[in-house]
Order: sequence, then C-alpha cells, then structure tokens
Amino acid sequence: MMDRQCVFNYIKKKYRVLPEYPWRRYDENAVFRHTDNKKWFALVMGVRKEKLGLSGNDDIDVVNLKIDDLFFRDMIIREDGILPAYHMNKMHWITVLLDGTVLKERVFELIDMSFLATASAKKKEKVRPPKDWLIPSNPKYYDIIHAFDDTDTIDWKQGAGIRKGDTVFLYVGAPVSAVLYKCKVMETDIPYQYQDRNLTITALMKIRLLKRYAPDQFTFEVLKTEYGIFAVRGPRGVSNSLREALEKSV
Repeated sequence: MMDRQCVFNYIKKKYRVLPEYPWRRYDENAVFRHTDNKKWFALVMGVRKEKLGLSGNDDIDVVNLKIDDLFFRDMIIREDGILPAYHMNKMHWITVLLDGTVLKERVFELIDMSFLATASAKKKEKVRPPKDWLIPSNPKYYDIIHAFDDTDTIDWKQGAGIRKGDTVFLYVGAPVSAVLYKCKVMETDIPYQYQDRNLTITALMKIRLLKRYAPDQFTFEVLKTEYGIFAVRGPRGVSNSLREALEKSV
C-alpha cells in the first residue's frame, strides 16, 4: 500500500534526507529539503478531501512535488490521483494522492523529477539522467530530408539543456510536418558562431541516427490530437506516452 511512510523510506534511502516539521499547528506536515540549497523538493501533508475536489469529509495524505517542464506537468495531471498543487504554485507543482491510486513506482519517479527540478546547478550536473527531447528542423533552411543519406552522424544546433547521452527526436516542419528521426547526442558544446535574420547558432552538438519514422506515423496532427502538442518551436521534453509510442514504432 502506498502511504506517507513509503515516501519517507524512499527519500531517506535514496537521498539521505529526513523529514522536517516546520509548522507547530500542522505538526504532521513534513518537508524534505536539499542539503545544499535548502529548497523543498517534497511536502507530505494531510488535506481534507473536499479541498481537493474529492468526495468525502475525511483527510487524505498527499505529497506535493515540483515539475519544471510545463508540458510534462500538463500531461501528468491528466493521470488518476494526480492534481494541480494544493496550496502551492499550480503552474509548477502537483499534488499526488498517497492512497494507492497512484502506483508506488510512479510516485517514486515523480519524487525523482521534483528532486532534480529543485536541485542546485552543481547537483543537477551529477544526478540528471539522460533525457528525451523533441526538437524542430526547418527543411526550408536545411535539407534535413537527405541529411542522413550518406552518413549516420551530423552536426546540429545545440538546444539549451541538451547534453551528451540525451536522445533527440527530430520533428521536420512543413511541408512534411512529422517526426522523422530518432538520434543519440554523441557530443555537445562544439564551438560555432552563425547568425542571420532567421537563425542564430552559438554551439553545435553531434547527433547519430538511431531510427527512422515514416512521414505518416507521427504527424503534427497525431502529436496534437493524441499527445497534446500544439507547436514545436524549440527543444521540449517528450512525455512518457509519446516516448513509449516512438520506442515501440517499427
């Protein structure tokens, strides 16, 4: 059964952080902080169900967690047992029910995301796992359609936050308007300076082709209707559901 003690045990074992109880009036509400920057990454508390829009007048244990990526946040709150944050910034925090509605493994995954979102820059460098990105490409300015005809590795504009070891899915703009390639980031921070009225580049990354997709598989219409993506204007994280679909596709 998923409960607050499971959260306490997980955080203690993985991050070696113990709960703090800063409110005398609400002495069961527990905060977990980073040891270096002192930022919260989890708040466990009891909340009256009706305050969360749930039926019943009794209390329920929840954990508030931070999700930096707004796209991820919008996708996550569609899951059962996950709500916009109670009593915190709803744009960046979520409330997760600890009554078993959300599987234990999912709660732990969200705790890890919150820990990373609130970590110091130095700690993020150490703990951030490889990330999946959806990045745009414009065939009007670069012949991305034939970029991998004679090689499996090309240089590409490096987006903010992308690191070596990450995965990028290249979305090709109109007239294709679809995801065509899955690539692994092999190298980053390659010095390069370019600027015109349409494009500015300050660094390149080296990406290697892993997989191709048919132009009719992950079209803009599919991204919009099935995965809630209404624009691909810059690097953005890939939701779990889209990642699974991209990985399973043959």
